[in-house]
Amino acid sequence: MELRQLQYALQIAAERNFSRAADKLHIAQPSLSQQLSKLEKELGVLLFQRNTSSVELTHAGEKFVEQAQIIIDAVELLRQEMSDISQLRTGRVVVGSMPITGAHLLPHVLPAFKTKYAEVEITLLEDSSMNLEKLTASGQTDLSLLSLPLEIPALAYEVLGEERIDLAVPPDHPLASRSTDGIRTSLEELRNEAFIVLKEGQGFRKMTVELCRGAGFEPRIVFESNNMETVQSLVATGMGVTLVPHFIARAPRSEFVPVYLPLADPVPSRTLVVAYRRGRYLSKAAEAFMETFKTTVKELSDE
Repeated sequence: MELRQLQYALQIAAERNFSRAADKLHIAQPSLSQQLSKLEKELGVLLFQRNTSSVELTHAGEKFVEQAQIIIDAVELLRQEMSDISQLRTGRVVVGSMPITGAHLLPHVLPAFKTKYAEVEITLLEDSSMNLEKLTASGQTDLSLLSLPLEIPALAYEVLGEERIDLAVPPDHPLASRSTDGIRTSLEELRNEAFIVLKEGQGFRKMTVELCRGAGFEPRIVFESNNMETVQSLVATGMGVTLVPHFIARAPRSEFVPVYLPLADPVPSRTLVVAYRRGRYLSKAAEAFMETFKTTVKELSDE
C-alpha cells in the first residue's frame, strides 16, 4: 500500500467519479483505475462499486476512506512540523553548561537566540565539567559549554574563544593597588599566598592547580567550595586569593567583591568550546544556537 494510493482513493470518494478525480490528481484516468484495482487486490476487498453513472463507496470503502483520511492528515501534520523545524520556526535544543560559567554567559546568549528563534525550546542541564562530558558523549545533551582539554575522545567541539584568567585578591591585599597603577602580577608572586579554589571534579580547579605548578609551586589551599561565587566572596573577606575566569570576574553578584587584577605575560587563558558527540547529527536549531554562542562570546571578548 502506497501513500499515493490512499490519496487516489480519497479523491475518488470525494468526486464520486473517476474522470473528475483523475483531472484533480493530474493523472490519466486509466492510470487511476489501474492503481485503484491494484490497491483493492492487495487489500482483498472492493472499495468502490462502479456504476455507469457514478461511483459509490462499499462498506469496506467507507472504513478505508475514514482511516485513510486520518493517515493523510497525520502525514501532512508531520510534513508541516518538519518544515517548521527545518525553517527554525520550532525545535528543541538540550544545552549542557558548567554552572558558574553558564550563569554569566547564558544570560547574554539566550536572549540573543530567543530574539531570532522565539519558538525553539531550550532545555538547560547544569553539571560539573566531568559529568557534562559524560552526558554529552552519551547523547543526553545536544551541545555543552566546556573548556579544553576534553577528556573523552568521543567528543567533538567548536571553539567559542579564549577567555583570559584573572587574579582575585582581597581589597586590603598589598597587590590590590596594582588595579590602578598598571603593574601586572606574575603567578610566581603568589607562591606564598593562601588559595581558595573549587572542589575536586570541577575543571577550573584542575586548571588553577596546573597553572600554579607551571609557575613552580604547589598552591597552598585553605578553603574549597563548589561555587565560584562563594570562592570570590571568601577572597573579598580576606581569606585568601584565587584565579578567576574573566567573564566571571567582571560580573560579581555578591556584596563581597574582591579586587580583580590582570596577570602578567604570558597571560593564562582557557579555551571555551561548545562540545557535542562526535558523529552526532546536529539539528538546524542546535547549529543556530552554536552560532549564536560564538557570536555572543566574541562580542563579550571585544568589550
